[in-house]
Amino acid sequence: VQLQASGGGLVQAGGSLRLSCAASTRTFSTYAMGWFRQAPGKEREFVAGINWSGDSTYYADSVQGRFTISRDNAKNTVYLFMNSLKPEDTAFYYCAARRAGGVIRTTTASYDYWGQGTLVTVSS
Repeated sequence: VQLQASGGGLVQAGGSLRLSCAASTRTFSTYAMGWFRQAPGKEREFVAGINWSGDSTYYADSVQGRFTISRDNAKNTVYLFMNSLKPEDTAFYYCAARRAGGVIRTTTASYDYWGQGTLVTVSS
């Protein structure tokens, strides 16, 4: 499974961005998906997750109420809508796929496939 993340960029604080992650597998609809981020000098951290059907989502406390994860199984794509961005949201953002699609996990070790990062920079 190959994952291709896109949509990062430079945005002012308070602004919005939409990240996309396209998957190269016909069985995309069976995977749980997650977004993680990693800022310079910090560990990679969980941001948001969604189960295979899209009817269950989970967010890190730091983004709850500002970010929304969704998926379009017909397009093999998962999205991360980011609103009210803050400078502390600056990081490389990574999408990840988990074969056990019914359960959302928050640890990096729980995911089987990773995309390359896309950089989000929020200026103050």
